Amino acid sequence: MMPSSTTSLAARLRSRASFRSAAMAGGGLALCLVLACQTLPEAPPIDPVAAALRHPPAGSVVGNAGRYGGLQWRGIPYAAPPVGERRFRAPARLPRWEGTYEALEFGAPCPQYATAWGGETEAPEGSLVGSEDCLFLNVYAPESIGDERLPVMFWIHGGGNLTGATSFYDGSRQASEQRVIVVTVQYRLGFLGWFRHAALREGVDAVDASGNFGLLDLIRALDWVGENIGAFGGDPDNVTIFGQSAGGWNVLALLASPLAEGRFHRAIGQSSVTWSSPPARAENLVDDAVPGGRFSSGETLLRLLIGAGLASDRETAKDVASSMNAQEVALFLRGRSLEEWFATFDPEGSGDYTCPRIFEDGTVLPAKPLVHALRASESFHRVPVMLGTNKDEEKLYLLFDDEYASTWFGLIPRVRDRARYLRDTETITRIWRVMAVDEVASELAPALPGEVFAYRFDWDEQPSVLGVDLGELLGAAHGVEIPFVFGHWYVGPQTGFVFDDDNRPGREALASAMMSYWTEFARTGHPGRGRNRELPLWSAWTPGAPQFAVLDTPEAGGIRMDRGAHTTGDIEQEILEDPSYESTERRCRALAAIHDWAPHAYPPENYARAGRGVCRQHPLEEILGDS
Repeated sequence: MMPSSTTSLAARLRSRASFRSAAMAGGGLALCLVLACQTLPEAPPIDPVAAALRHPPAGSVVGNAGRYGGLQWRGIPYAAPPVGERRFRAPARLPRWEGTYEALEFGAPCPQYATAWGGETEAPEGSLVGSEDCLFLNVYAPESIGDERLPVMFWIHGGGNLTGATSFYDGSRQASEQRVIVVTVQYRLGFLGWFRHAALREGVDAVDASGNFGLLDLIRALDWVGENIGAFGGDPDNVTIFGQSAGGWNVLALLASPLAEGRFHRAIGQSSVTWSSPPARAENLVDDAVPGGRFSSGETLLRLLIGAGLASDRETAKDVASSMNAQEVALFLRGRSLEEWFATFDPEGSGDYTCPRIFEDGTVLPAKPLVHALRASESFHRVPVMLGTNKDEEKLYLLFDDEYASTWFGLIPRVRDRARYLRDTETITRIWRVMAVDEVASELAPALPGEVFAYRFDWDEQPSVLGVDLGELLGAAHGVEIPFVFGHWYVGPQTGFVFDDDNRPGREALASAMMSYWTEFARTGHPGRGRNRELPLWSAWTPGAPQFAVLDTPEAGGIRMDRGAHTTGDIEQEILEDPSYESTERRCRALAAIHDWAPHAYPPENYARAGRGVCRQHPLEEILGDS
């Protein structure tokens, strides 16, 4: 199915590299357009407005007018800065501030590499940006609330849990038109957000020792919302967490986390994933009896020691590490600069890196795979859940993969082999849906009768550009639904490549419907017929009768219910029977992708016996490598 450079597409999503290569190959075209890169119209004055003065328990705060209406408060700190001794610790409560905090600008993004589509988009591509003092949130509200207590929608941004920032998302239209309170939140990313090492567990409790600091940031932010959102007109007893991609990943993790109990009341996962790392994978050396990953904390310590000049090679570094006590190791890890840390993960300075994230630590998350923690027999949070994916998820990646496409003038994509491109994007997209929707919804539904809802986003009405049909080649790719959920379209000078006058009526109608469904779900736990009860009825996914809403424009068949769910076995059979694969190796790469995306639903033994051993000459570990 895939050439050697794209052997592990799930690994590419786990890594920041897939996002960056797409942005660079496409000149920023699809990434800014698809992922709601907010080069926005002229902003309202940044001066504070009297109507935006609030007095929550955290301290008085003043904001200003929202870009699309209502009021906004940007850059509110919700925890003490996780710097110095607080690096690799759970977030600490911030003391009440004195005076009035001017919440007029976004806080600094968390440390990451700059990209064309997220975080600090003004910085040079691949440069190191952000600050460890990054735990900020933003609040958007209607201008006039009175005595109402409005539903709260708590947005968790995507970016692989490696990149992203709240400056990318504007909740003002959603808040003002749909009469909800929108909160967008930043959390620690990459190794600063997820890092486990035995030396960091000395003398601390199980929460501090967990390594799941990014999730703990989100829980602290939810605590802040529960304590303070009433001052902004929000109902602390009606909070919906929602997020896309890695944001959806974190939504599912919060569903499973015992520490998040009672802090939210509905959950929406958009194009989520369900991966998690056992502690050994996150910590051990690659040559331990129970091996860790290439980017485990153990391997990272060795690289840091070499980088600091304390060892000349890996074997010497192992000797140095074994001679250090826990306190010395902890001081060493906290004493390295951000530049040293990022160079350790990305020694070639490419602006790409990956690391383990979402740990099965036994405290913040159950000591089992995340997808297993969401089974009906487990004690996840019993709240209404909405899950969905987009019809063409994988097109975001393969359209900007040199093996599948080239570009004109660094901007207009040209697919090399249309049939192969469509086949491979459809295959990975279907695997993604099995992992993110069908598998999870089927497990949740028996425990949440009438409270699990699913969707597929189908909008693909982009125009043709210089003979390139972007509706076919990009379509409903990963992230395209985000502008529809937030309801604004201006995404910079290339906006017309995706959003033009011809598709405006349809997309405005679909966005209005989606905002209505999302906020009605936030209000009641059921999308129903939308906020004004005028849309098609969105029915629940039920055991034995899986059904989902198809979200599309009136011209493309409108919003409607459809039925059916796939399994990894279904996809395996279709791959085995498809005569279009160019070789056995490519067919085996497609089968290997099932395990890579849904390892617990399609374990290695399934791959080994597929087609009576058709892949015996192509071992799984050789195809996937160390992802």
